[in-house]
Amino acid sequence: MNETQLRIDLAAAFRLAVQFDWHESVGNHFSAAVSADGRRFLMNPRWRHFSQIRASDLLLLDADDPDVMNGPNAPDASAWTIHGAIHRARPEARVLLHCHPPYTTALACLKDPTMKPIDQNTARFFGRMGVDLDFGGIADDAGEGARLARAFGNNPILLMGNHGVTITGASVAEAFEDLYFFERAAKTLMLAYASGQPLSVMSDAIAEKTAEGWRDYNGMSFAHFEALKAGLDKADASYRD
Repeated sequence: MNETQLRIDLAAAFRLAVQFDWHESVGNHFSAAVSADGRRFLMNPRWRHFSQIRASDLLLLDADDPDVMNGPNAPDASAWTIHGAIHRARPEARVLLHCHPPYTTALACLKDPTMKPIDQNTARFFGRMGVDLDFGGIADDAGEGARLARAFGNNPILLMGNHGVTITGASVAEAFEDLYFFERAAKTLMLAYASGQPLSVMSDAIAEKTAEGWRDYNGMSFAHFEALKAGLDKADASYRD
C-alpha cells in the first residue's frame, strides 16, 4: 500500500475510534510503518483530538532519529517511547493501535486480566496476546519502551495491565478489526464477571480450535473497514484530506 492510502486508512481509524468511544481526551496514539524495516512510520501529532485528524496531519517519523523530541512538531513523549520502540524491535508489526477502551481497560485493571475464552469473540485471542503486569507509570523513557516491546513475546496483541491495550497488525484494517473484537470480547467477559456466576471457560483445545477458525474469516477485516469508511465518507470525508 502506498503512503497516501496508508495515511487515509490511519486517519479513518482515528475518526472511527471516536465513533466507538475508544478515544480519551487528546491522548492515545496509532501508527503505521511506511518503510520495509518499520523504522519510518506515520503517527498522530501531539494532543490532536482523534475527531479532527486528517491524512495530511500525520507525522512521518524515523525511529532512529535522536532529535525527534527536540523539534517544534515533536510527538507526544509516551507515544514516541512506545511506538518508536516497537517499530524498531518488530518490523513485522506494520500498524500499532494503542488506546484505553472502557471494557478493555477495566479488564486490564483486574488482578488476573487474562482474556478467558468464554465465547467465540474471547476465544479469538486465545494464544495471540501477551499480558504485561509490570506497569511502571506513564511510558516516557527508552527503557520502558524497550520493555513493552519485549512484553509482546511472539504475540500481535499486548494487554497492558493497569493501562490499556496495544494491537498490532499487517494493515490498518486488520489491526482495527482486532481492536474492535478485543473491546467486544472484554465487554462480554466483564459483563459475565459482573453476574457473579461462575464462568463457563472453554477447554484449551476448544479455545484453540475457535481461534484457528477465525483465521478463515480474515477477509471480514477489509469488508468491515471499507463499510466503516463508507459511513465516514457520507458523514464527513475530511479525514481523507
